[in-house]
Amino acid sequence: MYISKFVAPEIIFGKGSLDQVGECCKRVGASRVFLVADRGVMEAEWVERALPFLQDEGLHYQIWSDFSPNPKDFEVEEGALLYLKTKCDVVLAIGGGSTIDAAKAVAILSTNKGKIQDYEGIDLINSPLPPLVVVPSTAGSGSEVSQFSIIVDSKRKIKMTIISKSLIPDIAISDPLILSTINSRITSSTGMEALSHAIEAFLSLAATDLTDVHALHAIKLISANLRASVASQVNERAKVAMAIASLQAGLAFSNAVLGLVHAMSHQVGGLLDLPIGTISAVLLPYVLRFNLISSMDKYVDIARALGANVDHITPREAANKAITMIQELASDLKIPSGLSELGLPEESIPELSKNAIKDACFITNPREANAEDIMEIFFTAL
Repeated sequence: MYISKFVAPEIIFGKGSLDQVGECCKRVGASRVFLVADRGVMEAEWVERALPFLQDEGLHYQIWSDFSPNPKDFEVEEGALLYLKTKCDVVLAIGGGSTIDAAKAVAILSTNKGKIQDYEGIDLINSPLPPLVVVPSTAGSGSEVSQFSIIVDSKRKIKMTIISKSLIPDIAISDPLILSTINSRITSSTGMEALSHAIEAFLSLAATDLTDVHALHAIKLISANLRASVASQVNERAKVAMAIASLQAGLAFSNAVLGLVHAMSHQVGGLLDLPIGTISAVLLPYVLRFNLISSMDKYVDIARALGANVDHITPREAANKAITMIQELASDLKIPSGLSELGLPEESIPELSKNAIKDACFITNPREANAEDIMEIFFTAL
């Protein structure tokens, strides 16, 4: 008998649910909203569409978008100062995973002292955060339901992993219609990131029956719908399915944590300032081969969720089939086949490997590894 804990925000899901944003902010106590949005969302006019719903509730707002696609430590510190200066009382994020991560980091520093580096790791946040409402604009990060925030340390050039139940938003509003303005490149990258979330959560040492249900269904939805979502911005059925998949993968990894794929991806992303989805997609098959001996029976379940017929074949054959199917999906989506295509310098690998072991995501990887093992994976993935 074991005891597990499953945490999640209030979730509002459905086409047109953006119109709930004002009521939700009001309900968690807002009078002045700190609205965090990335430039892509601003250009697509989703913020412009959201503002009347805030105004209808009599809410004032401050818009902040001065952060990079991979938000940096000094940027979120400036954002927190603006939050305090403008006397905001609720944080609203509309955007992709990086936007939501930046909003969470601003929330941390608005009520907790020090630098954002002080909160790298697990459960280091001491003071309660302001209420947080999020509206994801991509189907991949799962940040709208997770207890994670990933922020770049600009001096060390690594992505810091901050994990705390304090970071779980109060309300997540998932409107699949927003996905219709995302281009195919971002749809590919974020969709593969959702797949890596679901798979690593399923294989995690902290996985439970509660997380497995979400992880496996997310894998099934992604396998069946990601290609169609990339092929057409107006495929409504595929967009809805991918929004559900991202949300379920987020619920899974938020509670089961992740593994070596993300421990390694965070190092590469910090060094090269690249989106984590593409890096994770490149690394996923290589890490899966390394982890295979740890939980081959679970690989059979992954293969089945991907749509493979696993009857009358051995567990090893099913596991290899799962990895092959993931590589085929990545190839169809024009994901690079190796890290060298992303510009990873070979000489950086020893340091990246040492740093990966320190990443919080490594703790729940199903197979033990040392720096030499991780170096070998990196070199193989070049």
